Amino acid sequence: MSDFLLLDGTRSPAVDATLLRATAYGHFTSMQVRDGRVDGLDLHFERLDRSTREVFGQPLPEDRVRRDLQAALEQAGTGDLSIRVNVFATDELHLLTRVGPPVPAGTEPVRLLAFQHERGVPHLKHTGTFDLTYYARKAELSGYDDAVFHTATGEISEASIWNICFARGPHLVFPSAPALPGIRRQVLQRGLDDYTTKPVPLADLTTYDAAYLTNSIDPALPVASISTQDGTTTYESHPISADTIAKAYAAVPAQPIRSGSTTR
Repeated sequence: MSDFLLLDGTRSPAVDATLLRATAYGHFTSMQVRDGRVDGLDLHFERLDRSTREVFGQPLPEDRVRRDLQAALEQAGTGDLSIRVNVFATDELHLLTRVGPPVPAGTEPVRLLAFQHERGVPHLKHTGTFDLTYYARKAELSGYDDAVFHTATGEISEASIWNICFARGPHLVFPSAPALPGIRRQVLQRGLDDYTTKPVPLADLTTYDAAYLTNSIDPALPVASISTQDGTTTYESHPISADTIAKAYAAVPAQPIRSGSTTR
């Protein structure tokens, strides 16, 4: 007898049971594609190769990933997409590419609720995301927009699906506590003339002018407030740091999926 799936008691042929089991152990990267280009595409390639070497003990060549991304563009018939590339293994290495419509960046400042939590193997974008959704839901049920995490020693690390940074005037500070090094964060850092990576204790939240969340969808989503056990720190709109971030991104052009393409 082979494996099979029941969905609400009815046999479901839509998903292969072996595939479903295999994808539970793996890693992925997500990207927004605009006009066939991706911010930090080379960083996505590097992430996928590095993580595959660590998780599965073998390389993942850039050419293989690029071929699958090109296939996604061709089959979608558009250069504006959301793409997630999952890497998993059965007897051999596989790429599962999920393609969907583009997602616009958020515009409303978000209210965050702080939790003491440290993700397992935080430097990998792995498929074990239960805890991220769990804490994000707890924050929402408490009347907030999302969760932000801190270590046992009270240092801010990251948010549920974002990196976070803080501003003093035009200068940006990135927490040094263990966190996933997001692609957008790395792109932003490439474009900055100067920034600092250091501990951001909860006690220091009030000393910053602004805070921003970054991920593949939101390059700089303003934080309205961070609530901890000791109270709530609020942040107002801060044009100086917003301008610094905008100029940093403008200095780092997006890269084409189709190798050798120069059109925008």
